Amino acid sequence: MTAYTATVTVRLKQGVLDPEAETTKQALERLGFELENLRSADRFELDLDAETADSAAERAEEMAERLLANPTIHDYEVEVRER
Repeated sequence: MTAYTATVTVRLKQGVLDPEAETTKQALERLGFELENLRSADRFELDLDAETADSAAERAEEMAERLLANPTIHDYEVEVRER
């Protein structure tokens, strides 16, 4: 078994309202920053042991599908690196 860290980034799909991002965008604009768009995201780092990076990614994707993301409203991506 090898130790891996899987990073799962979860964000709302395009077209789904993101009030947190909208509030932050407005605050940044009041501070003088010009933005075309801003989206918020959650990032989860999972430390796990697996035979291969692919099997670690499969487990992280299953975790994302079952709990970390709601596939109806979220997109997510999984990145795996060896620890």
